[in-house]
Amino acid sequence: MQLHLSTWPEVEAYLQTSQGIILPIGSTEQHGPTGLIGTDAICAEVIAKGVGEATQALVGPTINVGMALHHTAFPGSMSLRPSTLILVIRDYLVSLTRSGFRKFFFINGHGGNVATLKAAFSEVYATLADLQILEGDRVQCVVANWYMCSEVYRKAKDLYGDKEGSHATPSEVAVTQFVYPEAIKIAELNPEVAKGHPIYGAADFRRHYPDGRMGSDPSLATPEHGKVLYDLAVSSLTQDYLQFLQKP
Repeated sequence: MQLHLSTWPEVEAYLQTSQGIILPIGSTEQHGPTGLIGTDAICAEVIAKGVGEATQALVGPTINVGMALHHTAFPGSMSLRPSTLILVIRDYLVSLTRSGFRKFFFINGHGGNVATLKAAFSEVYATLADLQILEGDRVQCVVANWYMCSEVYRKAKDLYGDKEGSHATPSEVAVTQFVYPEAIKIAELNPEVAKGHPIYGAADFRRHYPDGRMGSDPSLATPEHGKVLYDLAVSSLTQDYLQFLQKP
């Protein structure tokens, strides 16, 4: 059940049975010469839909643009400032809390979002306390990074070893190939790929990672791998979501 494809009476009825909602969040940023710019949002969205179907949970609209300032030296990359993303999350969740939601389960596809999301959750709790919204003190927020699910992580290492890298990875590219096989990209990749440099600003990032990859070889990705990784992520996060709902 997707929020944007539902009517308000359907949402009202849903809230009689559950106060939980799944919110996919990703990014719109470069993913190397062969990775789609929408990779992080695509992965988060499709996995969130899978978890929603498995749990009969409501799935909110995907937050497609995240905190990706260090990628903005590459054409097509977009980013919100951390302060902007915090306010976006705050306003989303305050609105949904007023409707009766209390459990917010973010399925995240972009590592750069994590710190900002955790700060946003604190902002949400503080705002709800200030507004004294009914049962606002019962609101709980959690972020689940699909790529860090233990089974997903192990499978990626089994498939790709140290060529998984940490950005424009074959595992995330494989999931996008599974979802959009018609959009598979092929390009010549330099076998010498940079890794290990700390992340600072956008110009510094491109200087150290000139093609956008961080230690990865996305040419190893296949749609078949993507299906396996998708299934593992949905299975793992389904259990995590159901456990989250049971927390007092």
